[in-house]
Amino acid sequence: MIRNRGIMTDYRAILNKPEYDFINKNEHLGKHVILLGLAGSYAYGTNIESSDIDIRGITLNQKSDLIGLTQFEQYVDDNTDTVIYAFNKMVNLLLSCNPNTIELLGLAPDNYLYLNDIGKMLLDNKRLFLSKRAIQSFGGYADAQLRRLQNALARDTFPQSEKERHIFNSVKNAMYSFNSSYKNFENGSLEIFIDKAVNPELETEIFVNAKLSHYPLRDYVSMWNTMSNVVKDYDKIGKRNKKKDDLHLNKHAMHLMRLFMMAIDILEKGEINTYREKEHELLMDIRFGKYQTDEGTFSDSFYDMMREYEKKLHYASKHTQLPDEPDFKSVQELVMTINERVIRDEI
Repeated sequence: MIRNRGIMTDYRAILNKPEYDFINKNEHLGKHVILLGLAGSYAYGTNIESSDIDIRGITLNQKSDLIGLTQFEQYVDDNTDTVIYAFNKMVNLLLSCNPNTIELLGLAPDNYLYLNDIGKMLLDNKRLFLSKRAIQSFGGYADAQLRRLQNALARDTFPQSEKERHIFNSVKNAMYSFNSSYKNFENGSLEIFIDKAVNPELETEIFVNAKLSHYPLRDYVSMWNTMSNVVKDYDKIGKRNKKKDDLHLNKHAMHLMRLFMMAIDILEKGEINTYREKEHELLMDIRFGKYQTDEGTFSDSFYDMMREYEKKLHYASKHTQLPDEPDFKSVQELVMTINERVIRDEI
C-alpha cells in the first residue's frame, strides 16, 4: 500500500493492467526482474492529481550478456513511462551516485512494487555505493535546476536590454561550433554585436557583420537558421502560456530544494531518503506557487531558504564521513556473487 497525501493506495495492482504485459513477456524482463519501484513525484511524495505514474526497475543480465556476445542495457516503454535497467548498467550508475538511479535504493518500503531476494540483497548493500561523489552528482543536478529557473526568469522579467544580452550570449555559444561544423568557415567572417536598436520597439538590438564570398549557400542557410532559431525560441517565451509555464517553474524550484535535502541526508547521515515525508508540506507549498510573486519571480524568502540549504550542503560536504570513492571491492564482490548465480542457472 502506498501513502498518497494521507490516502492509502495499492499501486502494485497497476502491474496487472494490459499495458504492463511487456514486463512479463519481454525476454530480458519477466523472471529476470529483481526490483520495480515508483519514480518521479510519486516516489518523492509530491504527486498531484495530474501526475503521471513512472516506474523504474532493475533486471538481471542474462548468461549470454555475461559470457556470450549479447548486450542489453535497459528497456524503455514510453507508453507507461517505465525504464528497467540491466543490473550491470545500474551498478555503474549507482557507483557515480547518479541522483536519478540512487533514489531507487531509498524508496519508502511501500513504494516498491516488486522486490525479490536479489533485489533485497542490493538494498541491504546500498551504503556501498555512497561516497563523496554525491557532492558533484547532486550538486550538478541542483545547478541544472537553478539554471532553468534563472534563465526562465531572466527571459520573463529582465529589462529588454538585458534580455537582448542573454540572447546574444546564447547565439554566441551556438556559433562556437561553426568552425568544426563547416569546413570552409573562417573564424571572424561572421561577427555579432549589440548596439542601439534600429527597431523602434527595442532599446538595444543584435547586429551582424557578415564577410562571406564564394560561400556554399546551403552552409550559409544552415548557420543562419542556427542563429535565427535561438532568437525565435526566446520570442516564443515572450508569448508563453504564463499559467502553464509557472507550474513548470514551481516544479523546478521544488526539485531544486528536494535535491538539496537528499544530498544533505546522504552526506550527513549516509541515508538515501527519496520519500520526503518531513518536508512534504514545504515542497508542496513551493510546487503550488506559495513562494512565487505576482510578477512571476520568486520571493526573497525562497532565495533565503535556498541559500540556507546551500550552506547546509557546503557544511555537509566539508564534514561528511563518507569515503572519497565508493567501496569498489565490496561492490565487485556483490556483483560477482549475483552474476555467478546467473551463469550457473541458479537464478
